[in-house]
Amino acid sequence: MTVKFERGWDIKHAQSIAKLYDQAFGSKFSHAIPDKAKRLTILQNCFIPRYSFVALHNDTPIGIAGFSDGHGALTSGLGITGLIKHLGIPGGIRAGLLFSLYERQPDLNELVMDGIAVQKAYRGQGIGTQLLDCIVTHAQRHKYSSVRLDVIDRNARARKLYEAKGFVAVKTEHFPYLNWLLGFSGSTTMQLNLSSG
Repeated sequence: MTVKFERGWDIKHAQSIAKLYDQAFGSKFSHAIPDKAKRLTILQNCFIPRYSFVALHNDTPIGIAGFSDGHGALTSGLGITGLIKHLGIPGGIRAGLLFSLYERQPDLNELVMDGIAVQKAYRGQGIGTQLLDCIVTHAQRHKYSSVRLDVIDRNARARKLYEAKGFVAVKTEHFPYLNWLLGFSGSTTMQLNLSSG
């Protein structure tokens, strides 16, 4: 199987990318936007492709890894105004508040990874690992000093991948009282320090 890895994607893939992203993170986003059709529309409108790397098989997106560099992020294209437009005032404000809980601003000279999504049929074939490698290589080429990410407590498989790539846990937070709202009760911040040479 031949898989191409590229930065960003053509606008024709917006709907496929939204479905792929929702497949991986829909359970998290559903607390903010329960209606799946509206959620997919909002995802299509919020993506900024250049803040991502995608895996393509036969010109079909099968994986994506987003990042934030302090100037923008994969999901930063739709603010509170856009959410209100799609969801109305109460729903838009509620979604905006919930999304703000997920936001992670990069520190100076740091890249933040926003998550990896791989289509179910292609999991276990190293695609997630290669997308992570794309993020790290991008950070190295642009002289970032570190890459940071957050992994939720229910995703032990992802944490093992990150540890195998040299990421180390720097902070763990527990918030069981928010499990009903966020869909998880804790997360660990992991960081990969990059050599300056």
